[in-house]
Amino acid sequence: MKNNLWNMLKKEIREMFRDKKSLSMMLIIPIMIPLLVIGMSALFESQVNKSVEEYNKIGFSYELSDVEKEIAKELQIQVTTMGQEELKQAYEKRTIDLYVIKEDNKYIIHGDDNETTSYATSLMDSFFASYKEYLQKEFLEENNMKPEDVISIITVEKSIKEVENFYASYIINYAFLFIIMAITVSATYPATDATAGEKERGTLETLLTFPIRSKDIIIGKFLSVSLSSIITGAISLILTIISLMVANNMFQIYEGINLMLSLESTLFACIVIIAYSFLISGLCIAIASRSKTFKEAQSALTPLTFVSFFPGMIAFMINIESSTVLSLVPFLNFTLLFTDITAGTINYLQIFLMLLSTIAIIIVVLGIIIKQYKSEHVLFSN
Repeated sequence: MKNNLWNMLKKEIREMFRDKKSLSMMLIIPIMIPLLVIGMSALFESQVNKSVEEYNKIGFSYELSDVEKEIAKELQIQVTTMGQEELKQAYEKRTIDLYVIKEDNKYIIHGDDNETTSYATSLMDSFFASYKEYLQKEFLEENNMKPEDVISIITVEKSIKEVENFYASYIINYAFLFIIMAITVSATYPATDATAGEKERGTLETLLTFPIRSKDIIIGKFLSVSLSSIITGAISLILTIISLMVANNMFQIYEGINLMLSLESTLFACIVIIAYSFLISGLCIAIASRSKTFKEAQSALTPLTFVSFFPGMIAFMINIESSTVLSLVPFLNFTLLFTDITAGTINYLQIFLMLLSTIAIIIVVLGIIIKQYKSEHVLFSN
């Protein structure tokens, strides 16, 4: 019996590594992860370190006072003075980034809701805050009052400890979500080929004529697909670590931050990836086994890619925290545990419960598949 299982596993692995599409799914998809990490890091850096020259061209409908000109100079604002209609036309032609209309003592900032305007508006907030402070001091002095006694009536200091770098947390978690997606995609093709593909080619009938139990056939296919998924996960994790190392040294937004996972975190990340690989492989085989053709199986497995990816993405976006109960929830538990692991928090109970729930689901799924392989109605197209 052990020989039958071993021979079945060797057969499936041999077929999987001979198939170019299976190999491409296994090896090429992880290459997207460094592109994701480096590309998103470059995008974040360009937003954080946006040069003031890109948004400092401000139009005014009035002549600035000497004080305003001095503040504008300190803030590196390029001043353009025109009439209202001329300012509107200049803004539409994008020769200025923003323009200000003055009506008595009211200043109206005009612009569209875009990234450049957002930066320019922040710049003008600083401009008017400085000018307002000057006018307040001048008014108080004219009325024989000490400005510092009024303006500085209270003192506010900030002592906020930065627990984690937002960009670092964002990039690491999205890299893991991409690992999850890569493993899922990698599992779908070999699972489809080993089940619906064999039905369509007619080789499954031949296989069932041999004295091999359905249990050995299913476990052999399950282990081969799992191996494909684990290889994809391992390559993805290695490429993630390498790309994080490169990004850490390349971009200033990570200055003073260590993006690298500790040895313990890497070990537990591997455990999460292996557990997920087994789970998704079992589910892929279960779904593909009920399909009559390769194309039908691919269509049936497409929603699984979204189901595996979106719970984790939503959890990260709305900041759901891990808990004992959530560690039992499939798909969501992998993302939450990985978020904790990369932050240096290892909860052994939650990891144990994740493994326990995963093993239970796999046992149930394999039981269902084995029962399917004993049903001629499920197995054969004709």
